[in-house]
Amino acid sequence: MNEKLKAYEEKMTKTMGNLDGELGAIRAGRANPNVLNRIMVDYYGTPTPLKSLANISVPEARQLSIKPFDRSCLGAIEKAIFEANLGVTPNNNGEVVFIVIPPLTEDRRKDLVKQVKALAEEAKIALRNIRQDANKALSNLELPEDEEKRGNERVQELINEYNKIVDEKLKEKDRTILNLYYYEGLTLKEIGKVLEVSESRVCQLHSRAIKNLRVMLQKINYIEV
Repeated sequence: MNEKLKAYEEKMTKTMGNLDGELGAIRAGRANPNVLNRIMVDYYGTPTPLKSLANISVPEARQLSIKPFDRSCLGAIEKAIFEANLGVTPNNNGEVVFIVIPPLTEDRRKDLVKQVKALAEEAKIALRNIRQDANKALSNLELPEDEEKRGNERVQELINEYNKIVDEKLKEKDRTILNLYYYEGLTLKEIGKVLEVSESRVCQLHSRAIKNLRVMLQKINYIEV
């Protein structure tokens, strides 16, 4: 039975990996090489992952640099990025392709919040489907009632653990507040519009985020108490 459950736990782990990949591919106003993870380049007639053809770096906060190992594929890389509809325009200087990430608009920020929530919900649905399959598989084994019950309970424990991981990934609100306020330069009122909450609620969240950050820094002796 344990081997059977292990296979379903691996599926849960894969679901988390997919969620991480989806979240990493979201363009959120600053340069992140992960947004290029899914781009395939036509390299001499063969679709090839961009990351296999070039060194990708972040020379500046809002800029990505893609330097191909084979300079002859520079044009193909630029074309692949353009056709990926990332909302950015690639340019090259004959050796390197540069991408400048534009600042987030208010509408784009709202879309990101909704997109992240939707991805998390999709992950939870996938987990529930895995739980159904696991319980059905246990039932088909025709185990003694108490053993099947233990198996079902173990499946539920795993689901609870992985749902908690999903929720942790959603606990980005504090970091979002700090990022929008200090990095993007938005006012608390503007942040409220992005997160669809009141300005006073943003003020509370901001205070909490600062408090949590201070506690964390105190724990690592970065600041004095």
